[in-house]
Amino acid sequence: MISERQLKILEAIISDFIDTAQPVGSRTISKKYPLGISSATIRNEMADLEELGYLFQPHTSAGRIPSDLGYRLYVDSLVREHTIGSRDKELIQSLLLNKIIEASDLAKQAVKLLADFTKLVAVVSIPKFNKCRLANLKMVKVSDTKVLLILVTDTGIVKNIQLSLSNTEQFVLDKISDTMLSHLMGETIENIDVRSILKIKEKLNMLGNVVDYLIPILKDALKSLNGTELYVDGVSHLLSTYEFSDTEKAKSIFEFLNDESQLVQLIENMPPNQLSIKIGSEIGFEALDDCSMVTSSYKVDGNSGGSIIIIGPKRMDYGTVVSTVNYISNTLSDVFSGIYL
Repeated sequence: MISERQLKILEAIISDFIDTAQPVGSRTISKKYPLGISSATIRNEMADLEELGYLFQPHTSAGRIPSDLGYRLYVDSLVREHTIGSRDKELIQSLLLNKIIEASDLAKQAVKLLADFTKLVAVVSIPKFNKCRLANLKMVKVSDTKVLLILVTDTGIVKNIQLSLSNTEQFVLDKISDTMLSHLMGETIENIDVRSILKIKEKLNMLGNVVDYLIPILKDALKSLNGTELYVDGVSHLLSTYEFSDTEKAKSIFEFLNDESQLVQLIENMPPNQLSIKIGSEIGFEALDDCSMVTSSYKVDGNSGGSIIIIGPKRMDYGTVVSTVNYISNTLSDVFSGIYL
């Protein structure tokens, strides 16, 4: 068991290390933090904390820095969520609610806000489009050879897919669109299968050539909507920190953050529907052993939607990161659920 005094000393050490990235000595703690105990007492307690595994000395003559176990105790027992100021709240809402109708645009804005506010790496995924229900469908002639297929979900997400379709008049496209919508409205994208499309073809038998050409294109387009769409921002913030000034470390994490398959796996390993903080090896990827990760999710109409991840050095300001992640995830939940629409 760790005493209350040791807990306060550990908090002071981690707070100082977050600010300075330098090992912390007993004299620094006694001068900067009003703990009401002598430097010698602090030094003895620090030695005990090191023996318990909460601190370690990077060099013999240096002060101490927190271990992963020390950070774990700090996160579980000492971190207090900060209050976001009203001006920052207004800024976040104004940027997320600025007439954005495409999910991808909303995610891009959210990931930029997260990176800017935390000064760390941010990752945002958007809801899997094939889990949403189709609310509207329209084909619009763009040129003699191009047609734009517009899909709208029940959550207000809009997807635009460009099709190659030559010499087709708009009234023909309208008829195809109306017939398809009458058969597919209310269906999830993943349930739009070959049988559904064949029924549409039967209804549009007078337009056989166009439909025969359109069906494989449409099937491929729908398949392309499967999977998780990811947006990443703030990599430069992480690479400019003290911890990643080492070239090899920087290269390793840069390669990880540019590997979409690993980021998807990171999301799939997230605990559902709760804020989570993982430190170092807890994350489960060697490239992130020197990092901490804060994750959360947002909902679409009360159901699982997308994910938010913040990745940074272990000495990140956890209180600020948690408050920012919580506020933006709640705002995204409201936007995707139509509260602000």
